[in-house]
Amino acid sequence: MSQNQYDQPKFNLKSYLNDFNPWHNIKIMHTNVPNDILAGITVAVIAMPLALAFGVASGLGAEAGMWAAICGGILVGLFGGSNTGVSGPTGPKVVQLAAIIAATKLASGQPDVVFAMSMVFLSGLICIVLALMKIGRFIYYTPYSVVSGFMCGIGVIIMLLEIPPMLGFATPNSVMGAIKQIPYDIMHEKPHALIVSLATFATILLWPRLTKKQWLPAPLMGLIVGTSLAHLLQFKDIEYIASMPVGVPHLYWPDFSRFGDMIGGAFALAGLCIFDSLLTCLVADNMTNERHNSDREIFGQGIANMGCGIVGGVTTATATMRTVANIKCGGKTGLASIVHGLVLLALMLGLAPYASYIPMACLAGILLKVGIDIIDYRVLPVLHRMPFMDSICFWAVLILTISVDLLVAMGVGITIAFVRIVQELGQAYEQNVVSLNEINRPLPADVSIPEELKEKVLKLRLEGPLFFGVSDTIYRTSSALVDYKYLIIRMARVPMVDMSGAYLLDDIIEKAHEQGATVFFTGLRPQVKRNLTRLKIIEKVTEANCLDTFNAAILRIEELENGHVPEREPVEHEDLSRV
Repeated sequence: MSQNQYDQPKFNLKSYLNDFNPWHNIKIMHTNVPNDILAGITVAVIAMPLALAFGVASGLGAEAGMWAAICGGILVGLFGGSNTGVSGPTGPKVVQLAAIIAATKLASGQPDVVFAMSMVFLSGLICIVLALMKIGRFIYYTPYSVVSGFMCGIGVIIMLLEIPPMLGFATPNSVMGAIKQIPYDIMHEKPHALIVSLATFATILLWPRLTKKQWLPAPLMGLIVGTSLAHLLQFKDIEYIASMPVGVPHLYWPDFSRFGDMIGGAFALAGLCIFDSLLTCLVADNMTNERHNSDREIFGQGIANMGCGIVGGVTTATATMRTVANIKCGGKTGLASIVHGLVLLALMLGLAPYASYIPMACLAGILLKVGIDIIDYRVLPVLHRMPFMDSICFWAVLILTISVDLLVAMGVGITIAFVRIVQELGQAYEQNVVSLNEINRPLPADVSIPEELKEKVLKLRLEGPLFFGVSDTIYRTSSALVDYKYLIIRMARVPMVDMSGAYLLDDIIEKAHEQGATVFFTGLRPQVKRNLTRLKIIEKVTEANCLDTFNAAILRIEELENGHVPEREPVEHEDLSRV
């Protein structure tokens, strides 16, 4: 292992920014044109009913869902980090945005659209900043119990929120509002709305089983059946989507005059965007055996969400259903995502007036199926067998997702998992203390140390990162050391030391000095040595006592015992680091 292996590479700004260059996506778009176009059209057909439903669920109207799908498709196709990912409005983000919109309505009771769009724009800006900070890799450190609890919680939220519109009533502003409202709605349900919603839901559920070849996606077929049923039976007492404006969207320029009110929500939306998008990218990676670029994906989502904030779209993220459909239809580059966005744009510009024929109950049936699909059915059968801390983490995230806030739930879940892993690392940290005469391997041939002195030479071997989680374990071991003259601290297998670890070493050194003992470090890695030097730990040991190998420390002890340092060439001896 070379001495420079652990040195930090020099920063290269050009290489750093090149990671976010859209040319990475553009240069491969010619490689799969026919299949990408076909996949893009198919995914657009799947995405349209979902976009309409999510737009209505957000409280901003069906057109807001469509413009989000258009922005997500085109902009993330250009700037994103997954060749097969397709973006648009998703359940978690729409649920969060709907809660924020409900809490910030104008005095008239109407949504504060300018505030909402400014917050969406700001969330995109936050995503870009986080992408430039290269935080994408941390998605791989998210425990599965957190992901599972989060997805199950989102599924429950969507189902609870869609029960009232299925029964013919308005969508409640919150989960607690839905729980309070559902008993009344069941007692006073509107039969026509329930018929439409159940017919839509049943069609989506059964359509894949009735047809071998999916020439029409199940959500679109459900939309057709539910809408046709409402008009054929002339149901007049049910709500329909408000008419959508034709043509280019109304533009909303960000207004940050209430920055303090929107920053929390913007961070929540940005966090969900990153979490939702990168989890979907992992699914795509498993299906295609490719590897997405997490930071570029976050950057692309930031661009898309800024676009949503300007054109009046709900927030966007990489969507699992659309991404999986894209892969199955043969999409392999960002061109498929762009085609999907362009097809939706054409539909929005030409067919927007016809959206007013779609019943709200029909969209509720579509979203009910979405909520059911989001739940993690892999973990449900083994809930009672999960390890205790995983179970605590799962239920905490699930309950907090439903009752408090999505971002709070994620934060608490990750914190629980973090505390657990730190505790386990501390308990499992490898260390041992032996005296010189307990070492089974022979000492170097040219070393002569009296037997009575060997009892006074102790070796403390540390393995693994020396951080706050293991400090207590090591301190309890080292505090029991008494009656020694030399202490050799083996550091060859310590890749990093934080401040807690550094000051733990300082305490060990101070205690050794109080007993009149001499301390040696062996095998310090360059980065570890730099950190200890900056914190003035090395100067307490002295540079002369920072040696490369255990044998070198033994030779140094012999020299100190003899009262002189003989001039001789360094001799390579067998390293006793494993003893």
